[in-house]
Amino acid sequence: MQNLIKSFSDLKGELIPNAPLAHLTWFKVGGPAELLFIPQDKFDLIQFVKNCPSNIPITIVGAGSNILIREGGIPGIVVSTKNLNQINNDNGVIYAECGALDMAVAREASKLGITGLEFLIGIPGSIGGALKMNAGSYSHEIKDILLEVEVIDGKGNKFLENANNLSMEYRKSNAPEDWIFLSCKLKGRKSTTDKVRLKMKQIMDDRKNNQPINQLTGGSTFKNPIQNKSWKLIDKSGCRGLSFGDAKVSEKHCNFLINKGNAQASDIESLGEIVRNKVLKKTGVHLQWEIIRIGIDENIKGAINHE
Repeated sequence: MQNLIKSFSDLKGELIPNAPLAHLTWFKVGGPAELLFIPQDKFDLIQFVKNCPSNIPITIVGAGSNILIREGGIPGIVVSTKNLNQINNDNGVIYAECGALDMAVAREASKLGITGLEFLIGIPGSIGGALKMNAGSYSHEIKDILLEVEVIDGKGNKFLENANNLSMEYRKSNAPEDWIFLSCKLKGRKSTTDKVRLKMKQIMDDRKNNQPINQLTGGSTFKNPIQNKSWKLIDKSGCRGLSFGDAKVSEKHCNFLINKGNAQASDIESLGEIVRNKVLKKTGVHLQWEIIRIGIDENIKGAINHE
């Protein structure tokens, strides 16, 4: 790995071997990265991808709000996009880099009196993650406001792609696996700052009242099945408040798993698998993970293979 670091000597960002990652995630758990790269800007990231050997896996981490990193850590190179956070306005079109927080984009739109982006205040992640998963909340998804994306492929080739060509689906972008989203352009409609901020306040109040936002969690754990709600199925299956190790199903919103303070990643994932088994047995519904689980761990309890 030291030889690899030397080959990246022209990069402006940080390269950290055996780097802890737990602090980069909302769950605050997980093992280290074999090598962590924090690019200074998107041009630094492009240069890195162009020069990275094709046999070394690259894992992108944004705000860390929707990922669970296992104790065994992540082999290869982890890229943190936290410095790629520029947000600009061009005649009502919002330009946002992949590391910009969804909440920050919503607030920028509110300053400009642009409506249609308020739902982003309810998604505790980054724009890159929102593009990768077609993130959504409050009956809106990123595809509803997306005009185009700026991406690089696995060889570092940069290009623009029209949003219509992505064929986005529920919690899925359909983009090639080797694409890395650099930025995007988002559309809205003209309104007033007061009206936009009122909508955002309603969303934030609803989240505060109905979600465990002040606890160590990773957002919605499972995707909603067609014409159903995961939390209802979990509740019906007797899982509200269920614990495993120091991980717990939220009593406030049972599609959220919580690290009570000392949980291991394996506790959280094992609890999720136990919930899936109970829901399957009670309702016949196969819940699919929405949280992205990455890294190495062979200690997951109760795993079922139906995805």
